Amino acid sequence: MTDYDRGQMQTYLRLLDAADEGADWREVVRIVFGLDPDVDTERARTLYDSHLARARWISAQGYQGLVWSE
Repeated sequence: MTDYDRGQMQTYLRLLDAADEGADWREVVRIVFGLDPDVDTERARTLYDSHLARARWISAQGYQGLVWSE
């Protein structure tokens, strides 16, 4: 886990919660990242997908990086 990941933990948790609740990715991007997906849909979707994928990866690793430093 990187320093960036540690700084993004709240974002990652919000994304995981939203995905579990079936929230529309566009609304999540508006709320979590403060971006308008209608202005730059491709960038917004890429940001959402990449951060959610990272959140899922960290979740699958059991948050070991929060306990042990690299």
